Amino acid sequence: MYPGHGLYGRRAECELLDQVVADVSAGDHVVLVLRGEAGEGKTALLDYLAGRAADARIIRIIGVESEMELPYAGLHQFCVSMLDRLDSLPAPQRDALRVAFGLVDGEPPDRFLVGLAVLTLLSNAAGGQPLVCIVDDVQWLDQASTQALSFVARRLQADPIALVFALLEPEGDIELAGLPELLVRGLDDRDARALLASAVPTLRDEPVRDRILAEARGNPLALLELPTELTSTELELPTTRPLESRSGRVEQTYVRRVRALPPETQQFLLLAAVEPVGDPTVLWRAAAGLDLGEDADAPAEAAGLITMGSRVRFAHPLVRSAVHRSARREELRQVHRALADVTDRETDPDRRAWHLAAAASAPDESLATELERSANRARARGGAAAAAAFLQRATELTPDRSRRGRRAVAAAQAALAAGAPDVADDLIATAEMAHLDGLELARVERVRADLVFARSRGTDAPELLLHAANRLAPLDVPMARETYLEALVAAVFAGAGRLEPEHGMRTVAEAARSVPAEPGSKDPVDLLLDGLSLQFTRGYAAGAPTLWDAVEAIRGHPGSTLVCLTCSLVTMELWEGAAWRELLGRHVRGSRESGLLSLLPMALDYLASFHIQAGDFVTATALTEEAAALNAAIRVVPPPYSPTMLAAWRGDQPETARLTEIGIQDAFPRGEGSALVLTEYAAAVLDNGLGRWATALAAAQRVTTGDEFVAKSWALPELVESAARLEEWDVGAAALRQLTERTQASGTSWALGTEARARALLSHGPDADRLYRAAIERLADCRMNAHLARAHLVYGEWLRRENRRGEARDQLRRAHDMLSHMGAGAFAERARNELLATGETVRKRTPDTALDLTPQESLIAAMARDGKTNQEIGAELFISPRTVEWHLRKVFAKLAIGSRRELRDTPLEAAVTAASI
Repeated sequence: MYPGHGLYGRRAECELLDQVVADVSAGDHVVLVLRGEAGEGKTALLDYLAGRAADARIIRIIGVESEMELPYAGLHQFCVSMLDRLDSLPAPQRDALRVAFGLVDGEPPDRFLVGLAVLTLLSNAAGGQPLVCIVDDVQWLDQASTQALSFVARRLQADPIALVFALLEPEGDIELAGLPELLVRGLDDRDARALLASAVPTLRDEPVRDRILAEARGNPLALLELPTELTSTELELPTTRPLESRSGRVEQTYVRRVRALPPETQQFLLLAAVEPVGDPTVLWRAAAGLDLGEDADAPAEAAGLITMGSRVRFAHPLVRSAVHRSARREELRQVHRALADVTDRETDPDRRAWHLAAAASAPDESLATELERSANRARARGGAAAAAAFLQRATELTPDRSRRGRRAVAAAQAALAAGAPDVADDLIATAEMAHLDGLELARVERVRADLVFARSRGTDAPELLLHAANRLAPLDVPMARETYLEALVAAVFAGAGRLEPEHGMRTVAEAARSVPAEPGSKDPVDLLLDGLSLQFTRGYAAGAPTLWDAVEAIRGHPGSTLVCLTCSLVTMELWEGAAWRELLGRHVRGSRESGLLSLLPMALDYLASFHIQAGDFVTATALTEEAAALNAAIRVVPPPYSPTMLAAWRGDQPETARLTEIGIQDAFPRGEGSALVLTEYAAAVLDNGLGRWATALAAAQRVTTGDEFVAKSWALPELVESAARLEEWDVGAAALRQLTERTQASGTSWALGTEARARALLSHGPDADRLYRAAIERLADCRMNAHLARAHLVYGEWLRRENRRGEARDQLRRAHDMLSHMGAGAFAERARNELLATGETVRKRTPDTALDLTPQESLIAAMARDGKTNQEIGAELFISPRTVEWHLRKVFAKLAIGSRRELRDTPLEAAVTAASI
């Protein structure tokens, strides 16, 4: 037994929890997830933690099964003691939390902005004393609350906050996956015997004791509760009475104890189990409606199953669960009906509707309509899971089959948005059985295709989306064209038919062109679809003008997520760096300011790709690290697109190989051919940097044999360079022809500079000299410094071979300085070796990484230098103000300065670029 606390066999666990208290008292943050089976002692350990944290402020909540469908119910309970601090939050966070808790009406808040608001609340609350937050029975929290708390757990950095969760291990919770864990297991035989002896000191019969120990298998709650099933005679004499199987041993013990109570006490317990708040006033009003006496609770309290006070509390969560799950359906309907009768229809309409729905025994259109209204309110508060649950129940209660089918489609869409694909599958099946017309059936097919694409951006999705679009075409042209665009995007992710040639981009494009838009349409969806369809059927040059129109249209009107994603890819394909950065920069800033975190990681990844091409590897690193942190917060493990490209441009062979292996391993299960294409492009860049021309040529050829979107345009210059070095002139000329078709249609300085550099590599004499100079001029104009530095490099190499050593040194010095500064190690070494060949001595340089600041420190330092407060910086970077201050202290120490004022005189060029995104 752990001294003084009555916990048998828990020394290691208690010592770990002691360390949690010590760490948070010392100003550190701690996150811990306790996992274990029911009755293993998780709640007892949480009690121990709360008792040890006497000098800290305690926030403690318990998940309630009947509240799982009400959005942010658990989070409201978690934050209720801090709501007086709401006004101290930045306006977007304050408004998001108020809407989430139903305090005000408003647009649906982004769920991660809600999480940031909670993080800021906790940081503020921990300013005066350490904070220990305990969340028990996480598996019974509503999904929106769990997501918000998971976000907080992953973003704690410099606040004295401990956040400790406990949940059932068999059920688990994917939201908390990857966080530090403590597995709570059963007691060993010695401690189990000691606990049993302390609980039942009169138990003298060895066979009975051994049977209890064998049945409990070290489960502490079972050791305490199973003996209560035996009579005093059975405790003293041998018995052959069978005990319950292990799976239901503890809960069944509670079920039998409940059933031994008077009928009206059982009904009172069921009311208490279903009423989630534990409000005695509500409970007694409902009990009165069921004609239960004023002493209905007494036998349950005397049996130690429930405690009546300012809140109704069950002795253990398994008591509530046992009461709820063992009740007959009609008994549940009665108590839900009684609770609906005492729930205010004005102040709590959603909980009332849910109780009524649970009480319903037959289809009811008026109730289904009320549930639809509740779904809309839940959606407005950002409760996607609750909206899906309300719509699912509304579907079940709809008497008319056609209307039931339409509601099932809406419910499936909501379930998909809530991340419940299995539920969406079932609802789609329900919709397919209803009497739906052609348009509704087509919508069902689109939802099913969207479900496949959401699960895996692979080879199945393009075909399904194409089929859905074809079915929608004669029924709803705008919806059909939007679905064609989705199918095209899905085909791009599938890798231009690399893994699924039958339903590649050309097939989708040909079908889309058969369903034209309204003449003169300037809708971004129409422009993107028409431009891409022309490119994939008639070639790059045919589609470019319409794609330029789409870019210009979207510059004025950002559009939907689908439009933003597609347009970002288009700007890459068009070599239009200014629009690429402008659109994504605006998207990133807007997402940071509004808290639309779910859309931010992909935008950060695409923006990192821009900065790689521009030669700003510091900013690219900061963006990829921020994207990785946010992806961890939302449980997304994306393919390492930008990190792989960054490693290749840096000439980092081991890291490129590692990320390439990850990309390939993940690509095949998902059917995401674009990941395979990217690894080939990265290999071509890496090998050209290292001078491994043959392997670079092979990799670039694998990218350029098909119609890979973006990657083909970027890989063609790599193919020309490697072919020229190997004197494979025919191969280089063929690649140059393909490249020229694209660069001339694009017409940007980046495109034309890229063409001039490639053409120079295949030229001789005065023509080559003129083309190299033109390439440098064009690329300097567009500020794509990675490509400009490479132009200086290849020009210098050519000049040296022409025995123009003085001019060669000038170009090679510029190349070496630029490439070393940005961190392109392999290309920089090429420049250094060429300089050595001219007779000049050059020391190896390491990249300037903003005075050894980490990327995040550079971002924070630059923002602070620009006058932003800690709160403003924290809001933009999704960290707490205290974490900002923690980073700034490290910045000041590294830079040997003492204040923000001194930052103004410190060179942070790379960081300034990053902060200005």
